[in-house]
Amino acid sequence: MYRKRVFGLFSWLLASALAVADEPSTSPSAPAPVLQALAGYCRMPASFDAPARERLQAFYGLNAWQPLWQPLTFDELLEQLQLLADDGLNPALYGTDALRQRLQTPPDEPLARECSDLLASHAYLLALQHLRFGQLQQSQHEPLWRSQQPLPATDQQRLLEIAAIGLARPEQAFDLARPMLEQYRNLRMAHAHLAAGAQVEWPSLPVGPTLRPDMTDGRVPVLRERLLAEGYLAAEGADEAYGELYTPALVTGVRAFQRAHGLQDDGLVGVGTLAELNASAQQRLGQVRINLERFRWFARDIEAQSLLVDITGGQLVFLRDYRPLWRTRTQVGKAARQTPAMKSVINRLTLNPTWTVPPTILREDKLPKIRRDPGYLDKHRMRVIDHQGNPLDPNTIDWSRPGGIMLRQAAGPENPLGRVAIRFPNPFSVYLHDTPSQYLFGRTPRAFSSGCVRVEGAMQLIDLLLSEDERARVTELLGRGETYEFRLSGRTPILMAYWTAEADGDGHVFFRPDIYGQDARLLKALDTAQRTAP
Repeated sequence: MYRKRVFGLFSWLLASALAVADEPSTSPSAPAPVLQALAGYCRMPASFDAPARERLQAFYGLNAWQPLWQPLTFDELLEQLQLLADDGLNPALYGTDALRQRLQTPPDEPLARECSDLLASHAYLLALQHLRFGQLQQSQHEPLWRSQQPLPATDQQRLLEIAAIGLARPEQAFDLARPMLEQYRNLRMAHAHLAAGAQVEWPSLPVGPTLRPDMTDGRVPVLRERLLAEGYLAAEGADEAYGELYTPALVTGVRAFQRAHGLQDDGLVGVGTLAELNASAQQRLGQVRINLERFRWFARDIEAQSLLVDITGGQLVFLRDYRPLWRTRTQVGKAARQTPAMKSVINRLTLNPTWTVPPTILREDKLPKIRRDPGYLDKHRMRVIDHQGNPLDPNTIDWSRPGGIMLRQAAGPENPLGRVAIRFPNPFSVYLHDTPSQYLFGRTPRAFSSGCVRVEGAMQLIDLLLSEDERARVTELLGRGETYEFRLSGRTPILMAYWTAEADGDGHVFFRPDIYGQDARLLKALDTAQRTAP
């Protein structure tokens, strides 16, 4: 009977569309006033903004302006909207209560079915939009610079295609709209697990001196309870009989906790470890929630074969067919000189690179050292040059006011760029490179650089980027010891991104220190958006 309603507003919309199609100047947006009139009558939610109207108009236009939802699929839609909680999204934002009330609306009420259909379609498209692109605008919160911008028209067309596929089975559309990334699926599973126990209060440790192995401290029983609560200590290994003694079993539990939270796993409970131990279950849930949003943002920027630089985790992953083929540790920018989030394409290598000291490092690091030690330049094989690259005599420079000079360090084992720099277009003068500072890879977190990314095992990465013929040529050029710019024949996308939580396939979550202090702002913005009245 529902499909047989002929004189409802949907047939009015269809008639309007057909009438406009007969006019000389055809416009697909012509039925918009009619759609807006129906929206006013149906009391659409605040989320029914201009983009939402455009999506609905396009969606119904693709379906000949006919009603879309049967009772069975309507129920399935409600179920899928409720499951958005596992994605860190608030189901209430999609008007689930209003949709349930619509199910109880007497069928003879004017336009009852039409309003139910319109509300359901709006909730459906809004949810798919949020799953595919994120609830917040990335550009307004954590901008990602891209060497090439995505094609929004193509993206929206794909969203409508997904929506059409799911009309018979909404679950399929929701699954297609979610990022296919393994990181997203694992983190979603972890979020569901954490949410189930988020009301449990984890015990907090009082502030005190650094806790070291074999120390006796009144906080040890609380530490034991905390490690048990989070699963870092088995009940049989809790050593409760030892009371306030910080035993080897507890040290092992603390080290496991430190590894899972991006800390140096030394077993010492100092300021950093204490801060992570005292995070509440709700705080951890919020951290997972904002990282689900981050993965929704840049999921489309991760290509089948590409490099993924995990800024906060201090690691680099080479992906092939979206699966990790090789990974290594990295050193990224310190908080004062942050590594930027970006998407670009690797296009060349600098072999046996020289290093031109960046202006900030020249001003803050090098000039004070040169003033203290006149022999500093010779010891470190540095030349003074002007901005055209012409050599200058350092003895003629007034180092208290050096003016427009630059420093350039010769290629060699002490050069901060090591044997190779990996280049890609970007406005930040950032690149990947080898480094002689290998000992720093053993520390956690690894935020030591001035913005560029130091790569452990850089020569192994080079092998992955090169063809067989190119490898032989690069080996030859490296052996000469001369600086050489080598253009790559292949295209390897690179994404440098910021996130502070991920999970493995078993749902175990790994947190990272928020080295650039971005989490609190993003969580506040997401909470504000999710409290918006539907």
